[in-house]
Amino acid sequence: MAKRTISPGGTIDGAVELPGDKSISHRYAILSALAEGASEIANYATAADCHSTLECFRQLGIEIEGKDARVRINGKGLHGLSKPGRALDAENSGSTLRMLAGVLAGQPFASTLTGDESLRRRPMRRVIEPLRQMGAEIEGREGDRAPLEIRGGNLRGIDYTPPTPSAQVKSAILLAGLFADSPTTVRESVCTRDHTELALREFGATINAIDGSRGTVRIQPGPKLKARQLTVPGDLSTAVFLIGAALILPGSSLMLRNVGLNPTRARVLDFFISIGAPVHVASIQSRDGELAGDVSVRHAALEGGTVAGNQVAEMIDELPMLAALGPFTEKGIEIHDAAELRVKESDRIAALAEGLRQMGARVEEFPDGMRVEGRAAGKLHGAKIDPQGDHRIAMALSVAALGAEGGTTIRDAECVGVSFPEFFATLDRLRAAESI
Repeated sequence: MAKRTISPGGTIDGAVELPGDKSISHRYAILSALAEGASEIANYATAADCHSTLECFRQLGIEIEGKDARVRINGKGLHGLSKPGRALDAENSGSTLRMLAGVLAGQPFASTLTGDESLRRRPMRRVIEPLRQMGAEIEGREGDRAPLEIRGGNLRGIDYTPPTPSAQVKSAILLAGLFADSPTTVRESVCTRDHTELALREFGATINAIDGSRGTVRIQPGPKLKARQLTVPGDLSTAVFLIGAALILPGSSLMLRNVGLNPTRARVLDFFISIGAPVHVASIQSRDGELAGDVSVRHAALEGGTVAGNQVAEMIDELPMLAALGPFTEKGIEIHDAAELRVKESDRIAALAEGLRQMGARVEEFPDGMRVEGRAAGKLHGAKIDPQGDHRIAMALSVAALGAEGGTTIRDAECVGVSFPEFFATLDRLRAAESI
């Protein structure tokens, strides 16, 4: 397993345009495959997860051509997928498995969805149950673990309230709703990211908020989806790690160009500002239903703060980096209501707590979160870190290591390729002192 040694110090200085947003890339690829005609997607994510989605659709009979970050997908319509000759492998991508389950629930053939060891450990009951209510037959190992055996077709529309807010579960239900016999409604207690709704509208589906609520959407079945020319904005969840590095290293100044600023994702920028980060947004524009703009940040003293309640669903992917900022703040960072972190690629609460403690941080772990003490608890020191194969843990602790005393070794560092293969090279390019 490849190791990476992080030497501390230096500054972050410069401008960068990030790879395409992972969440949006998944959705554009799925809907391009279900549309009629050839769609072209520019700035498609370089993340391994998004290429897992493409490979699954190739196995379903969709012709896909790609060079660098530009992908051409020849869609065959809602009913044009073919029975795969083998199990569809989502590898490490929970997004691929959950959303593709929604698509496969509407197909007139049996299929199997699987993934790597990490993904096969993750519970899937929250997506299995509503799809079963719609009429799909789904069986999993140990009840709710991949591989998932799916026999779909003849779906009925449902009115469903997910017990736990999840954009992936909502997306799976809405995608299955394309194949149902009547409208499908999803009601959320907390609004999760709405990339699926925006993309469905862009491709020609009829999907609307109802009851005057942003948290309740209804999709009409059987649309004729139209091929599109699309551009994916830069990934805000990836940007957060570079913003964290700039906030930690004195003298840093960073500009991130063409970053996605979807309101259901951008709450993390508000949180940065609330703890004292000088974050500025400019050049905001709308393209293909998504907002994007330039984000600038420079080093500053941080107060610290708490993430809880509705904030959690809006910042779930950014919480590892926020926790890793704790030792560099005045009051520390506290996270509650985030039990969802325990069933990600790793138990992210336990993995973060362990890694930060190895670096000398004072951390209190809760069932649904953690508290990371601030500067008064002492300066971090270098350590040997096992990110447990989790890309976001590896990146968060690598950024924290920039402000430590002495070098830090990250084991299995190549796991960052799941979402940001260019992470270490980008960080190296932006640092004005010793490289990683």
